[in-house]
Amino acid sequence: MELLTEITLSFPVVVFSVLMPLVLLYWVLVALRLLPLELFEHDSLKGDYLSSSLVALGFAGVPASFALSVLLLLASAFTIAVEVLALRWLDLGFFRVPLGLVVLWASLAVASPLAAGLCASVRRWFHRHLLGHQRCLLGEQVEVLAEPDADGWTRAVLLDDRDYEVRLHGKPENMPHAGDRRVLVKYVADENSYRSVNETEYREARGHLKRLRLASKQSSQVL
Repeated sequence: MELLTEITLSFPVVVFSVLMPLVLLYWVLVALRLLPLELFEHDSLKGDYLSSSLVALGFAGVPASFALSVLLLLASAFTIAVEVLALRWLDLGFFRVPLGLVVLWASLAVASPLAAGLCASVRRWFHRHLLGHQRCLLGEQVEVLAEPDADGWTRAVLLDDRDYEVRLHGKPENMPHAGDRRVLVKYVADENSYRSVNETEYREARGHLKRLRLASKQSSQVL
């Protein structure tokens, strides 16, 4: 018991010792319907939100809260493993803090692709059992089934779940066409439909946003 307490309170494990009970509490409140499942979702991927950042990391198609929970769970497992196998045997002194920060970053970096893969494997379950949580689909790739009508309405299917259809509503300057592969970027609740953009346009917008953020950081450092 003393060893367990020592490991739990050691840095960087203590970070997850605080976070994981909060994650558990959140899911209890979700089960009791006191908190929404789509806690972090927004109607659009435009903006520097947690949900849009997770989509950019490959977590599209599942609630951001679920993706974040899986990511933290795997990262905590890696961090505990490093603590048990290496850190607790070293006399680090003050250097435990900077080294612990490196371990935290490395654990999240290693856990991210694994968590994204696990989330991708349960996307279809969310499609089937979480009707009414349409914002979770933002970032998903779809294939347009038919030419839009005079008002811009058409249908599309998810590329990774072709039995699941969504309604698209295009604008004159950005109209979907039959056979196009597009990315869902905005949910319009009043219409129960999605806005979408071409895959290439979506990737270019993401790349441009990253360059703007990098330039902003560099400018702030200079100032």
